Amino acid sequence: MSGMRLVDPSTMRAPAGHYSHGVAANGFVFVSGQLPVTPDGTKLADEPFEVQARQVLANVKDVLEACGSSVGRLVQVRVYVTDIDRWALFNQVYEQWIGTHKPARAVVPVPVLHYGLAIEVEAVALAG
Repeated sequence: MSGMRLVDPSTMRAPAGHYSHGVAANGFVFVSGQLPVTPDGTKLADEPFEVQARQVLANVKDVLEACGSSVGRLVQVRVYVTDIDRWALFNQVYEQWIGTHKPARAVVPVPVLHYGLAIEVEAVALAG
């Protein structure tokens, strides 16, 4: 795997499946879909949507930083939500998290996510 680095930050729970939290390759960082799961493995399905959204974004940031990137280097963000009516709340949390940076983004309503969670986020960023 020359030129490819698989990253699983020590600040996060190990992946629950056959994947890495992040991959740095060819000048990009690819962040696997992050769920609202705390570093100790607690799944936040019973927490309010805003709490879940903040945890997901914290996980994305941890992966980016472990790969040598940052939120300000995001190129594309894909958000999966189980209730599109929560879109406005997510957008507020996201704007607070990302500041003035505006990468490309998609929001995809889905019927269900693992463990009954309400949101999942994956991303692509520039490395370095």
